[in-house]
Amino acid sequence: MTEQLPAPAVKPANSNFSSGPCAKRPGWTVAALANALTGRSHRSKPGKARIQRAIDLTRELLEVPADYLIGIVPASDTGAVEMALWSMLGARGVDMLAWESFGEGWVTDVTKQLKLADVRVIKAPYGALPDLGQVDFSHDVVFTWNGTTSGVRVPNGDWIPADREGLTICDATSAAFAQNLDFAKLDVVTFSWQKVLGGEAAHGILILSPRAVERLETYKPDRPLPKIFRLTKGGKLLAEVFEAATINTPSMLCIEDAIDAMEWGKATGGLKAMQARADANFKVLSDWVGRTAWVAFLAADPKTRSNTSVCFSIVDPEVTALDADAQAGFAKAIVSRLDKAGAAHDIGAYKAAPSGLRIWAGSTVEASDLAKLTPWLDWAFAAEKAALKAAA
Repeated sequence: MTEQLPAPAVKPANSNFSSGPCAKRPGWTVAALANALTGRSHRSKPGKARIQRAIDLTRELLEVPADYLIGIVPASDTGAVEMALWSMLGARGVDMLAWESFGEGWVTDVTKQLKLADVRVIKAPYGALPDLGQVDFSHDVVFTWNGTTSGVRVPNGDWIPADREGLTICDATSAAFAQNLDFAKLDVVTFSWQKVLGGEAAHGILILSPRAVERLETYKPDRPLPKIFRLTKGGKLLAEVFEAATINTPSMLCIEDAIDAMEWGKATGGLKAMQARADANFKVLSDWVGRTAWVAFLAADPKTRSNTSVCFSIVDPEVTALDADAQAGFAKAIVSRLDKAGAAHDIGAYKAAPSGLRIWAGSTVEASDLAKLTPWLDWAFAAEKAALKAAA
C-alpha cells in the first residue's frame, strides 16, 4: 500500500477543462438565459430578431467580411461541414487533409459515403501536420484549421493561394475566436458555439464566401440531398437561411446563450482580446511543460501547437516502457484521480488519439485556473507513479 501524497492546497475556481462542450465564460450563471424567448416561435418577429442578433454578433466579433454569408444550421459543426461536403463537392477533384480524428471523419464521408472518384488524401500522424506543399488548389480542399484531438493547427493561411481555382472548406470549430482565420483564403468556414464560446451544443455555424455561393448556384450534385442539407431551391441560394430563417427549429435558449457569450467577448475587447486570452492560457501550460520532465506536447512543432485544445503525451521513461494498454490505463488513472478530487474534469485524450491528456485553454478559461491546475497534474502523476512502483 502506498502512502497518500499531500494534495495541493488550492483548486481551480472552475475545474471544467473539457474540449467540448467547453467552459462557460467567466461569471456565467443561468440568469444569463433569463430573457430567452422560450415558448415563442423562432419565426416570430422577436424570435427572428434574436437569431439575427446572433448572426450579427458573429460577423462583428469574428470579423467576417461583409460579402460573406453567415447561417445557423442543424447538428453542430458536423452538420455545417456535412452541408458543405454534400452540397458542393463533385464539381472538381478534392484534396482531403487529415492529421487527427475529425479530419479522418471527413475523409471517410467523402470517400465512402459520397464515393467521389477524384479524391486525394494527404495525411499525417497525430502530432504532425501534412506537407501543405502537396495540396493541389485546382482541386477543392477540405481541412481542419485546428485539430481538436491532436492539438495541431495550421500556422496561418499563407499556404493557400489567393488565385486558387477550387474551394477551400475549413472546419474551424476549435479555432474560431482564438486563432487568426484568414477569411480571404477560406470559402467555407464552419464551427460550433460549444467550443471557444463555451456555448450550448447542437447548432452549427456555416459561413460562405461569394465563391462558395457561386458553386451552390452553378453546380447541382448528382445525388439526393436530405432536406437539412439543402442550401438551394430552383438553382438559387436559399438566402433566408442566412437571414435568420433557420432550416429547422433552433433552441432559443441556445441562441440566447450564444448571444451572451459573444456579448462577453465584445466586452473583453473583441477578437484580439479573446485570442490574447487563449495565448496567455497556452503560455501557462507551455511554461509548465518547460519545467516538467514527465510530460511533453503531442504537437512536435511549436509553430503548429494549438492554443485551445492542448494535447500532451506522458514521456516518463517508466511509463513509456509499458505496453500501449498499460500506458493508456496510466493516463486514465491520472484523469480519474483529478476528477474525483474535483481539480479537473474531462481532460483525457480523445478516444481515437494517442493516450495522454488534453486540456482546453480557450478564452473562456481563466489563466489563474490553469496556474492552479498544474500542481494538481504533478500531484496526480506522482501518485499514480507511486502506485505503479508499488505494484511492480
